[in-house]
Amino acid sequence: MLILLPPSETKRAGGRRRALDVGALALPSLASQRDAVIEALVALSADEDAAARVLKLGATQRDEVAVNAVLRTAPTMPAIDRYTGVLFDALDAASLDATARGWLRGHAMIHSAPFGPVGALDAIPAYRLGAGVALPGVPALKRHWAQPVTAALAASAPRFVLDLRSEAYVALGPVPAGVASAYVRVVSEGPDGAVRALNHFNKHAKGALVRRLAEARPRVSTRAGFLRWAGAAGLRVAESASGEIELFA
Repeated sequence: MLILLPPSETKRAGGRRRALDVGALALPSLASQRDAVIEALVALSADEDAAARVLKLGATQRDEVAVNAVLRTAPTMPAIDRYTGVLFDALDAASLDATARGWLRGHAMIHSAPFGPVGALDAIPAYRLGAGVALPGVPALKRHWAQPVTAALAASAPRFVLDLRSEAYVALGPVPAGVASAYVRVVSEGPDGAVRALNHFNKHAKGALVRRLAEARPRVSTRAGFLRWAGAAGLRVAESASGEIELFA
């Protein structure tokens, strides 16, 4: 099973004094796409006003421009530790034992805007770039990433993909049509029995789910296998009419 996670806008600062090694990231066929976005971000950062406008930064966020300016030389840390926010706080990867973290290394990727999907333990710097940004110097990110990411995922030949990404990041690299997959949507059931999608609790539930998976390390290679594991683990899941998996929070 391969789990695809969305990134977070908020990130932990610092890391080890080891610069980004694009060639060491998961899915190495994406190196040229990664280099193009990194170079565009670094170049944009030479003009703080332009960068703030393109990245839609407020007055208190302008220090993010300096973060992007040093992408090539900044400290790095494992991607699963770099991101903060609701999903990654619920996952709390830093508190997992070495075996659980090792499982994440082989089973989870985080889909970033500048680097594409990276392995959970791939070393990346802090950055500021969202999926919807029109970045000068490269095509629209959807056009830049979608086909190469889909091809790279196909070449990695996962037996089953559990897709926890937001729609914006799915657009940057759809799961290949020939790969078995399930898109997870977090929902709640109201007193009237109506099922509604959630927002804040969507992220928390996804982070908690990945933590449960890392701790249990089930051998899941099909949609049916995931549904069986989730039910046995006490999670309420169901298949929707659209083919998505609904996870009840």
